[in-house]
Amino acid sequence: MQRFKEFLPHIGVLVLFVIISLTYFSPVLQGKKIFQSDIVQYTGMAKQQNDFRKTTGEETYWTNSAFGGMPTYQLGAKYPHNYIKKLDLALRFLPRPADYLFLYFIGMYILFLVLKIDYKLAFVGALAFGFSTYLIIILGVGHNAKAHAIAYMPLVLSGILLTFRKKYLYGFLLTTVGMALELVANHFQMTYYLLLLIIVIGIVYLIEAFKKKTLPDYFKAIAIMAGGVLLAIGMNATNILATKEYADTSTRGKSELTIHPDGSPKEVTKGLDYDYITEYSYGKLESFNLFIPRFMGGGSTEPLPENPKTLDAVMQLGASPQEANQILNQVPMYWGEQPIVAAPAYVGAVVIFLAILGLFLIKGKLKWWLTAGFLLSLFLSWGKNFSLLTDLFIEYVPLYNKFRAVSSIQVLLEMIFPILAIVGLHHFFFKADNENRKKVLLMASGIIGGIALIFILFTSFLFNFTSPYDSYFIKELGIPFIDAVREDRMTLFTTDAIRSLVFVLVSTGVLWFFIKGKLKQGTTIAIVAILILIDLVGVDRRYVNNDDFVMARVMNRPFQENFADKEILKDNGYFRVYDVTINPFASGRTSYFHNALGGYHAAKPGRIQDIDNFYLSNGDIGILNMMNVRYIITSGKNGTAVPQRNPYANGPAWLVANVIFAQNANDEIRLLDSLDTKKTAIINKEFSNLLPLDTIERDSTATISLISHSPNHLIYETTANTPQLALFSEVYYRNGWNVYIDNKPAEYFRANYVLRAMQIPEGNHMIDFKFEPQVIATGSKITLGSSILFLFLFVGGIVFLRRQESHKAKE
Repeated sequence: MQRFKEFLPHIGVLVLFVIISLTYFSPVLQGKKIFQSDIVQYTGMAKQQNDFRKTTGEETYWTNSAFGGMPTYQLGAKYPHNYIKKLDLALRFLPRPADYLFLYFIGMYILFLVLKIDYKLAFVGALAFGFSTYLIIILGVGHNAKAHAIAYMPLVLSGILLTFRKKYLYGFLLTTVGMALELVANHFQMTYYLLLLIIVIGIVYLIEAFKKKTLPDYFKAIAIMAGGVLLAIGMNATNILATKEYADTSTRGKSELTIHPDGSPKEVTKGLDYDYITEYSYGKLESFNLFIPRFMGGGSTEPLPENPKTLDAVMQLGASPQEANQILNQVPMYWGEQPIVAAPAYVGAVVIFLAILGLFLIKGKLKWWLTAGFLLSLFLSWGKNFSLLTDLFIEYVPLYNKFRAVSSIQVLLEMIFPILAIVGLHHFFFKADNENRKKVLLMASGIIGGIALIFILFTSFLFNFTSPYDSYFIKELGIPFIDAVREDRMTLFTTDAIRSLVFVLVSTGVLWFFIKGKLKQGTTIAIVAILILIDLVGVDRRYVNNDDFVMARVMNRPFQENFADKEILKDNGYFRVYDVTINPFASGRTSYFHNALGGYHAAKPGRIQDIDNFYLSNGDIGILNMMNVRYIITSGKNGTAVPQRNPYANGPAWLVANVIFAQNANDEIRLLDSLDTKKTAIINKEFSNLLPLDTIERDSTATISLISHSPNHLIYETTANTPQLALFSEVYYRNGWNVYIDNKPAEYFRANYVLRAMQIPEGNHMIDFKFEPQVIATGSKITLGSSILFLFLFVGGIVFLRRQESHKAKE
């Protein structure tokens, strides 16, 4: 009974988290779903495998609906023995996206409890973290995997800190579960950034252990945590191994090409291109939007302020109301340098103020790893704007060059600021005396309030509110127009700077009244919580609100058949579709209805991307033919999508009489230029041993035809009087696709840079291509073994703890 009473406040907090999550995303209670652009694209990409699962009850790990064919490992594949995923689903019992907001809350709440923070303050801190604008906006656009991974970060840190505090059993169990859940979120970039913060923590604790001569305890903790992490990896082995296998062949892996499409030399890297990695780099000045939301104008589609000067300028140009509306919709209030910004990464004026307060109050290891983590996160988020550090990490830090959008490392400081704020507030309430409270309160308010005041008083002297895109509007609409735009940007800036200053002053006043005994501690905490909510939610609702929700059927079926789709679907053959009415390589729409040559994915198949760069982007019909593109969707009258049948498509498979051997990957792709793919194949010399024929004897009666197809199984029938060379309009992917001739294993190889090819023996034969990835079988065994081991350790740990408690009770 006593233990239940101890847990009662925490149960109440969890209930409040559920209520708050559902309240913020209240349309989910009406059965609505949030419209998430990325999830719309994902739905298109994953439809074929989902339909296959629903129809057959089986899982396919290959889809033919995108990029000519690719593994489904990063498209929501379901793996055997994935028990940690079942735990994750149990925790995410609320409707999406309320489930992720709830995860934000409980993860951070647990971390604060581990930091020995009063549960009321822990509750406030969890709200401050969960309602951080960046964490809300990623739910609005559909970065669910990112949100998922971020939500479990505090849980991992909780286990690590417990272990360093010599709570070895609790630390081991929480580290294992937290890391296993972190990995099941399947966003390795976020997990990688978490690892960087963990390394910072490890270094700080190492220095402390060295000073206090407690290195044995330190390395014991490291060993225990390493064991937990290895076990967590084991419980996610299938996904990790499969993802690694695919990543090596994707745009995230090393390309074999050493030339650009124009023939110029290309620097060969093991990761992404430098410009691609740093395209989304936070501006140094832009970082102030952590404190003032529209410091840089807000998001890329930020509305104009009330009574905008821009509107007056447009009307003076003589524009009609319709023309004026079109112009205003194109004018960016955002004046930073990033290509697209959905919303500022606002942490909250109150939270920033309390974090600075915390810096004056917090001592020891916690302060140093939080500060170091904050600086690392901030500096790396600047990307190309702080090239000294960024170049160092890209060149020398393992795996850093595998990820793009370096600005997203700010998720670490989105977590660090609430920790500093709430731990600082805890010290303020429970550890500092009144004299020290007054001193740090005045210093924190002076620093933060002073910055805001300087920005307000000297706005026009400090900033010019010039956007990189202003030159276009000057050319089209003149200097007076862009002057009006800059005035509107200044208005947004000033409005939010005053807003932040007010929150700082009110927060200062509340804490001052507490010092003077005018407010009780509980009342003060409640008011601070309200201020944080008003501050953060007020900004959040600008970007993610009830207007973003639609009827469930809209998200369940986000794409509607147009005229082209209906006409193409009348054809029951096996072929691909290429839609040029959209960017084929940045949309999942075509994949929703057809086997598409394009698609939408952050890690596209590497060789298909190369083919696009060299040929498809230039409209090369020969490449479309060899990829069996039977229909090309174009724009007809009034913008209607119209299917154009391609009579020259090579079909699912064909026989060729000529072979040209390429010396390397550069030759492979260059020789495709103007190649008659129906008669000649380009084969890399590395496969010459699989084509023992010096010449291919032409057999006019030889045939090959596809007689059955599913995403993971293709069956062909062949007839030939002499051995022949067959090409298949299927993407070459060695890791999983096996071929059988009359049910006996055979060999195949790569042709035309991206396709499959094989020698066909004389006679009548059946050829089966089956996708049988060994990585799934191997990973599943490791996952099962790891899960059983963890269950054994978990049960054993619980029994051990109960025996300890029983022994203490007897004493």
